[in-house]
Amino acid sequence: MRNKKHKSLLLWISTRIIVVAASVLFIIMFAMWSIYAVQYYWVIHHMSPAEYQEFLTLRANPHINISRFHEIVDAGWGIGYSTPSITSLNWGWLLIFLILATPFIILRCLRAARPLTAQFSSLTEVAEIVAQGNFNQQAKLVTDGPEEMLRFSNNFNKMISQLALYERELKASHVAAAHELRSPLTAAMGRLQGMIDHVFPADEKQLNMVMTQLKSLSHLTDDLHFLSLASAGQLTLHRNVLNLESVLKERLTWLKPQLEAANMSVSIEADDEFYYVGDEFRLGQVFNIILENMLRYCSKGDRMFVRLRHTPQGFEITFQDTGPGVAIDYLPHIFERFTRGERSRARDLGGSGLGLSIAKEICVAHQGSITATMPVDKGLLITVNLPILPHKLIDSLPEDTGR
Repeated sequence: MRNKKHKSLLLWISTRIIVVAASVLFIIMFAMWSIYAVQYYWVIHHMSPAEYQEFLTLRANPHINISRFHEIVDAGWGIGYSTPSITSLNWGWLLIFLILATPFIILRCLRAARPLTAQFSSLTEVAEIVAQGNFNQQAKLVTDGPEEMLRFSNNFNKMISQLALYERELKASHVAAAHELRSPLTAAMGRLQGMIDHVFPADEKQLNMVMTQLKSLSHLTDDLHFLSLASAGQLTLHRNVLNLESVLKERLTWLKPQLEAANMSVSIEADDEFYYVGDEFRLGQVFNIILENMLRYCSKGDRMFVRLRHTPQGFEITFQDTGPGVAIDYLPHIFERFTRGERSRARDLGGSGLGLSIAKEICVAHQGSITATMPVDKGLLITVNLPILPHKLIDSLPEDTGR
């Protein structure tokens, strides 16, 4: 079914003004012609056949007897018919027609403006409801309105839907954050209370257990602070020229003990040098999060493949493992806050559920993106796309930035 093509606002308004003006002129012209026609046929109806024939002859050739022609006209239509005057009958009829046409003009203008007023009224009513914190209303779309108004109304409804989504996510995030913060805090307080009540000995082992919970709480608050800055658009990046492959290898070196313990191998495929202007620490954090996430979901003996390649848009870095992957219903929510796969539901195994959310925010801050898919064969595929580095930005950086 083809979509109805709507006119632009300028064309939409201009068309209606022209239609109203043309309609008024046509009505007045038709009314004036009607008066002339009625008056003409009324006069000739009362003429004798001979006089009418004489009138037709003189009207076609008035030079034959101009005086007689004016005599017939003055007798039939009146002497004032041909006398120029502001008070003549024609001007009076024109005034009458204008008075009669005014209600039509008003009604026609109101009818022409109805789509705009109806759309604005709907937007105003919904805006008042939204201002009170209710995001469940949508403005009605007036389909015969101009294109700009329809686009504005559609975007207005999308904005409300997005606000409703943000509200739901915020409420869910608050509940999840409270739960995540409560877990280590409760554990630490319980352990300390046990030592106070002499249930546990106040030795180094018990204190280390308390410290572990407090460190977990500290990491969680740092992550939440980072995400709040990213959501507010206040995330600061310290950009310099870096080699993406070098940063990746450095992060793999950090994870080498865990990889060896899991008997997992990681191969890096890069056919060129990949220099990029970005925040080295934050991008390293993205690589670390992805690698740890894959390490968490994979089994002993699985393998990881990391590939770096150039694209027309910039750089693409893919991370693929041979593990079991994740549940299909979890995949669309993998980058949402406080979400964990079935194999990582527990906090001690799955972390806080904020890692991939942080990775997404860092990529977005670099004007990039991160996606997750399930390959046909096996495992999980995470793709990071970073935009092309402008050469003028490279040239403007100092020599000691790692170029």
